Amino acid sequence: MKTVVKQSFNYKIGFGILILIGFISCKKADNQYDAAGSFEATEITVSSEVSGKIIRFDVEEGQVLQAHQIVGAIDSVQLYLREQQLLATLQSVQARRPDVKKQIAALKEQIVSAKVEQRRIINLLKANAANQKQKDDIDAQIAILEKQLDAQENTLQNTNQGISEDSKSIRLQVEQIQDQLNKCKIESPITGTVLDKYVEPTELAAPGKALFKIADTDHLILRAYVTSDQLSKIKIGQQVKVSADFGSKQYRQYVGTIAWVSSQSEFTPKTIETRDERANLVYAIKINVKNDGYLKIGMYGNVKF
Repeated sequence: MKTVVKQSFNYKIGFGILILIGFISCKKADNQYDAAGSFEATEITVSSEVSGKIIRFDVEEGQVLQAHQIVGAIDSVQLYLREQQLLATLQSVQARRPDVKKQIAALKEQIVSAKVEQRRIINLLKANAANQKQKDDIDAQIAILEKQLDAQENTLQNTNQGISEDSKSIRLQVEQIQDQLNKCKIESPITGTVLDKYVEPTELAAPGKALFKIADTDHLILRAYVTSDQLSKIKIGQQVKVSADFGSKQYRQYVGTIAWVSSQSEFTPKTIETRDERANLVYAIKINVKNDGYLKIGMYGNVKF
């Protein structure tokens, strides 16, 4: 009886070991991958475009910002005063614009009166009640008035054109100031997470000086590497299986899309493993992955085509 129990017990142990070996084999098969790499994001360094003191800067590392969100401001008092000065100059220039209709109204009335007199003399001349000299005099008077009218119209038009050119030049200067005023606003170019903060309020900003770095962490990129024999199996737009390595043999599965394949080979990076570890030359690929909040920049990931 004891022998039978022992054999049964040994049989159960052996069967359990076989199941465990099978489970481990399946686990290893599940962890097989075609390429590996690390996650990165589109990072943007936001720099100042104008000079001045930073009077407000509401940015902290790890903060999530929305696209075009205003997060700070650079002192713009002098620019504002310059804009007001230009607007006042523009108003003064516009006030000098002559009223052409009023300026030539008197001359037009004289010409109308002279032509009425001309018609009267012509009628008198037909009735032999006037002489030719009277008609010649009124004709000459009308010709002089019309020349004066033409000269005055040309002068007034030239004056208006000059004022228009001056006004246009001032308006362009106003637009330049307005552009600089807009650049005094510090805003986030994209929706993302602040990675680094480089300045503090009251510091001086200068064109090109970095203010903060932001990254689109909602959409990460897995940069992986493949060998030449794998290129025939992949194409841009292809969906692939991505597993992120969280350590302690913990993985999360994602669906990724191949967005870029390098056209040039390079030597295998030391930190990257490929399916064929003997391969010296590999090709980089980029895979877009939608982040569910767990993925972090620099985390390792595997790809299954």
